[in-house]
Order: sequence, then structure tokens, then C-alpha cells
Amino acid sequence: QVQLAESGGGTVQTGGSLRLYCIASGRISETYVMGWFRQAPGKEREFVATVSGSDSTHYEDSVKGRFTISRTNAKNTVLLQMNSLKPEDTAIYYCAAGGRFSTYYGNYEYWGQGTQVTVSS
Repeated sequence: QVQLAESGGGTVQTGGSLRLYCIASGRISETYVMGWFRQAPGKEREFVATVSGSDSTHYEDSVKGRFTISRTNAKNTVLLQMNSLKPEDTAIYYCAAGGRFSTYYGNYEYWGQGTQVTVSS
């Protein structure tokens, strides 16, 4: 079983920065793909960024150039550095892990509980 725990959320003003952390424990393979998704009130969960076991990355278009996903050498921690935050980035951010390099949430087997990010205007 794999457990994911997010941290680092909070409230910032427009243009500010936050760094989200996700620590994986349990039987996590270093080849697992780790991703971040977000869900705003009244909206569907949407893809944000993902990183493979070989450190390939992919981003949703609206966060390219502002967000950076990375994982530690131990492969069990993934970070999401968020810069130039906008009010539309406000959402609950979820960490996910799975076996496929994908933007589709259904391809991720394990999920964290989420961490709230609020960007005030």
C-alpha cells in the first residue's frame, strides 16, 4: 500500500509563490509517475503537472513557465514550486502516484488528501 501526504498549501497574494510537498510512503516504486492535480469549487479535478521516474515532466498549459515539478533523488518526495500565482490557481491541490505518464486522473492509483491553495487578488 502507498500513502501520500501533501503539505505547503496556504494563502498568498497575486504574484506570490508557494511550494507544495508530497511525501510518499509504503511500497512506492521509484519508477512510479508522480503528479499534481487541482480542484476548484464547482469544477472538475484538473491536471497540473507530472514527473516520471526518469524525471521527464509535463505541464498543463496555464501553469507552464510558472510552476516547476521535481522529485528528490530518493524518488519518494515530489515538489511543486508555484510562482507568479493568480487567483485562478485557487484550488485544493492533490498529489497522485501511478504507473502511467499521463494527464488523466484515472491513470493514477494513489492519492493524497489534498492541500488548500488560496490566491487573493
